[in-house]
Amino acid sequence: MSIYKAYDLRGTVPDQLHPRLARAIGNAYAGLLEARTLVLGRDMRTHSDELAEATAEGILEAGCDVVDVGRVTTPMSYFAVGRLGHDGGMMVTASHNGPEWNGYKLCRRGAVPVSEDTGIRDLERRVGEGDYRRVPRKGRREARDVRADYVRHVLGFAAEARSALAPLTVVVDGGNGMAGVVVEEVLRGLPVKLVPLYLEPDGRFPNHEANPIKAANLEDLRREVRARGADLGVAFDGDADRVGFVDEKGAICPCDLVTALVAQEVLRREPGSGVLYDLRSSKVVRETILAGGGRPVEERVGHSFMKATMRRLDLAFGGELSGHYYFRENYYADSAMIAMVRVLNALAAGRRPFSEVLAPLRRYHATGEVNFEVRDKDAAIEALVRAFAGGEVSRLDGVTVRFTDWWFNVRRSNTEPLLRLNLEGDTAEAMEAGRRRVLEVLGATPTDS
Repeated sequence: MSIYKAYDLRGTVPDQLHPRLARAIGNAYAGLLEARTLVLGRDMRTHSDELAEATAEGILEAGCDVVDVGRVTTPMSYFAVGRLGHDGGMMVTASHNGPEWNGYKLCRRGAVPVSEDTGIRDLERRVGEGDYRRVPRKGRREARDVRADYVRHVLGFAAEARSALAPLTVVVDGGNGMAGVVVEEVLRGLPVKLVPLYLEPDGRFPNHEANPIKAANLEDLRREVRARGADLGVAFDGDADRVGFVDEKGAICPCDLVTALVAQEVLRREPGSGVLYDLRSSKVVRETILAGGGRPVEERVGHSFMKATMRRLDLAFGGELSGHYYFRENYYADSAMIAMVRVLNALAAGRRPFSEVLAPLRRYHATGEVNFEVRDKDAAIEALVRAFAGGEVSRLDGVTVRFTDWWFNVRRSNTEPLLRLNLEGDTAEAMEAGRRRVLEVLGATPTDS
């Protein structure tokens, strides 16, 4: 299986990814961008330091300078590229994948993402063909600590949270990932009582998978929130570019509802702004944006598409069902920390429990993302198009069909050999009836069941 994915590079160590290959990737990436300076960061995995060292050597051999920002979150690496004005960045991480995995998240100048269509395939070709740069004078390496600047940057989004009348108690589950290197400093600048949970970076992930989108990974957080009488719970993924939330009762808040909540907060500051959301999101997101005087824009799934559309249309904010949240004043890049601060703003402004703030947004009934292993994914999607031709059909990403009281989207996964279903009904009955109809057409059993 190739390590070159739709949005990043990812593989198991050492069989798929090892220092010799990392050195080649670093060199080829510097050549691809014709870069003079690249930012290099890494996460806390047991092999990330070794892979980063090899990557740096490859970059330096290409005559390109390295600004080594050390162990950082992925959003911190994007911030460093954007703030320091360098030609691009390489972040050694495998996000939420298990401890045997590693890889790279890549960006160009301005923190513009590099994806399959905008460089990853060219990078794969260069590495495969041995198309490397060798120059007489190697580049120079500089260590740079961006933590203090990043904390100030994040706190710049915290106007309401800074002026909260009473301290908020917040349980933060770092999942033993990279959030632990910076979240305490961020919250220290706010009237917040932090209850830490698994904030020690540990590449073995000894407590649970660092993926807040899976409900099983939120059990410890939910229990701690209830036990401490906290105002909310926050959970980060391994490289801290995604975030999930639970309310003061321990109930999980779907990420699309967070998009709607943050959109309200953004539109209070910037009336009339454009807000982006991915097509899996609840229709409450569009309704909330319109009600707030904003301009709703729908996009296909994937951070490269989201960021490109935000830049093209100069949108203020964007959110994905996966827990990625994008901000114009953050180089159009995702930041889980800024999303956390925006949610704290909403709580401080509302002066009500989180569950009450969310209650008006919980007006529809969704299945959540349901996965299927289907032999012929294209044929399955075409069968759905024929079966539901009576609805409003969109082919933006897979197939989306909308009816009066329910809708669904089925799309191919960009990262796994699966079809993914998201379905929502105005009522629980409409949701269940729609789900049964879609399952009948697919003729497949969900892998989640």
